[in-house]
Amino acid sequence: MTKLISIEPATGAVLWTGDVDDADAAVASARKAWPTWAALPLTKRIEAVRRYANRIRTQSEQLAELIARETGKPIWESRTEVESVIKKIDISVTAYADRTAQRQLPSQPNMRAALRHKPHGVLAVLGPYNFPAHLPNGHIVPALIAGNVVVFKPSEKTPAVGQFLTDAFAKSGLPEGVVNIVQGGPETGKQLTANDDIDGVLFTGSAQTGIALNRQFASRPDKILALEMGGNNPIIVWDTDDIHSAAVLVIQSAFLSAGQRCSAASRMIVKDELYDRVVTEVKRIADRLIIDEPFSKPAPFMGPVIDNEVADGLTESFLALMSHGGRPIKHMARPLDERPFLTPGIIDVTDMEERPDIELFGPILQIIRVPDFETAIAEANNTRYGLSAALIGGTAEQYGQYWSNSRAGIVNWNKMTVGASSDAPFGGIGLSGNHRASAYYAADYCAYPVVSMEAEQTRASIGVGLKDE
Repeated sequence: MTKLISIEPATGAVLWTGDVDDADAAVASARKAWPTWAALPLTKRIEAVRRYANRIRTQSEQLAELIARETGKPIWESRTEVESVIKKIDISVTAYADRTAQRQLPSQPNMRAALRHKPHGVLAVLGPYNFPAHLPNGHIVPALIAGNVVVFKPSEKTPAVGQFLTDAFAKSGLPEGVVNIVQGGPETGKQLTANDDIDGVLFTGSAQTGIALNRQFASRPDKILALEMGGNNPIIVWDTDDIHSAAVLVIQSAFLSAGQRCSAASRMIVKDELYDRVVTEVKRIADRLIIDEPFSKPAPFMGPVIDNEVADGLTESFLALMSHGGRPIKHMARPLDERPFLTPGIIDVTDMEERPDIELFGPILQIIRVPDFETAIAEANNTRYGLSAALIGGTAEQYGQYWSNSRAGIVNWNKMTVGASSDAPFGGIGLSGNHRASAYYAADYCAYPVVSMEAEQTRASIGVGLKDE
């Protein structure tokens, strides 16, 4: 049987080994469990996910340490991810009541009109490696509350965290088959999504994979498809007296999680007159960032990227930007050849004839200088993606102009592009998603509305269009 191996990116140690699973068997198990789970009262399903939250709470430090070891992110950041996992339960309960509540509708006399929601059935959840607990949890919990059952495939780069979550569900007393795990690589994912007995796919990951799923399900409108993909996100820096705070927001937007966030700022668009001061301060802070192992002291700002293959690709991307006219402000470096640690790379791409519209999923910040605000907005929208955007500085009128004209699902003012609240919807347009926002709005794609007209007695007549008897 094929084995799956998880390596700690910060140390190179083997963290976890396990067998590659049969996706078809997991789907069959889920299909068998679904009728009973869907028939449970909502209160019972909520009780079950609350027991899961309590189990995660009692094992929070163990899970945080596992996330830190398997992803390489600092332990302080891993702890915030675990907090998000726990908080997701209450948020999802509130969101389900808000977004899919039963309602009485206006109706005729002696008639009752009602709006209720039904679950889809068996949902496949495909999780990413950057937030291996929080992001799949954000699909799984709303799906369960709505009455669906789940087949969860974690990223092959973070299988240990995926196994931990699935075990926590099982130990919380959920019936067998309600949450199933499928460990494996891309071929296992293809086997799962090709199974005709699933009723939909909830996906978080790259645009490339999301597009492939969109094509795969183009002829299957009967199956729900929720795509949460990446971004080529802009952050505009305009008129501001606080250059330091502006630079801090840029640094946090671009380099938190080693730049491995779908909402990370990839492009800083800056006014000509501010260029020297802003870029100097951004580089000064970037030079001070501590990049180290998850548990090192003093605490690092960021750890490594997920593996050497990704680190090699990012290094090559930075060199490609340089070779096509980019001017390096801060060179990207590999402190350790055998480990995927990267120093932040900052590069001015203003003079490049063609800037690549791709998601550079790592610590690379491209800088573009512009003469006026209209050009800044046009440059921000110069992408096929549309997830997150921010304006630092400027006036309320300029923010209103930016908000109105920005092509993104998240548009912030004097805040980071990252760190969206789970109490709000999260999603984008273009290559960033298919208009099925997650987070608070996940309830929308986990159940579908059913409208009913109901009467206690069968009474009907035809008042026009009949011949005389």
